[in-house]
Amino acid sequence: MKEMLKITITLIGIFVAAGIIMAGVFAKTAPIMAEAQKKEKEEALKLLMPDAEAIKEAGKWDPFGKHAEYYEARKGNEAIGYLASTYGKGYSSYISILVSVDPSMKVKKISILGHGETPGLGDEIEQEYFKKRYEGKTIEQLEVVKTEGTDKVLAISGATISSRAVTNGVREAVKLLKGKYTGEQKPAEQAGGVRHEQHK
Repeated sequence: MKEMLKITITLIGIFVAAGIIMAGVFAKTAPIMAEAQKKEKEEALKLLMPDAEAIKEAGKWDPFGKHAEYYEARKGNEAIGYLASTYGKGYSSYISILVSVDPSMKVKKISILGHGETPGLGDEIEQEYFKKRYEGKTIEQLEVVKTEGTDKVLAISGATISSRAVTNGVREAVKLLKGKYTGEQKPAEQAGGVRHEQHK
């Protein structure tokens, strides 16, 4: 009985010590990770709007219940475009996307920030050939098709769901930006609601 008690106390002591160590490690690494993520986002924004002298966060919104932001890109005193982070519901994950548009609300570029789609199929959304399919598209053209010869977005063969998820996310981002900066195409209400918060 005494031996069992000793073992139990020893195990409790080990678990408590491990918890304290893990909490300490997290406390030290969390700010580093947050800073790294911030830097990665800033670099992604700059890549999508390379001519901008300043890219300022303009507000927050919740596409598909996920927290996201939108931005205004300026060169001197002129707004040269807008950006939004957004999401799309893919085959096996929510796909994190960054979208840039010009002042006429045509898509300039998109970037895939993160996903968990199927290797060899859905993960093709990361490839340049697919991302280029969005460049120059208007909101009316942001629709997935399975055959070539149209001005819509051609799906990746065998990964239509992932292709449609990206397209849906991009389209909602363009709707948001049009609603904020041109008064047109108010963002669609998603299941669970979409929150919009504009920074003053």
